[in-house]
Amino acid sequence: MALTKERKAELVRKFGDHPNDTGKPEVQIAILTEHINLLSPHLEKNRKDKHSLRGLMQMVGKRRSLLDYLMRKDIARYRAVIANLGIRR
Repeated sequence: MALTKERKAELVRKFGDHPNDTGKPEVQIAILTEHINLLSPHLEKNRKDKHSLRGLMQMVGKRRSLLDYLMRKDIARYRAVIANLGIRR
């Protein structure tokens, strides 16, 4: 259920400019998407886990805000991230 260090480093390498580039919106969106994808099956099995559901909703909102920011700043980067991660909108 948790995101491993190796997977997070892989996402940073893929979407960032250098290995420690975690501040870039693309990297943050990728990490949030990975967390969301890992948490979703847990919530399908445990429907009454309201605390985890609240955390998931916060992550989805944060990702949405970052995507909106990226869309305002650079539409090409936004479209690339959407295509790369398979996020539909």
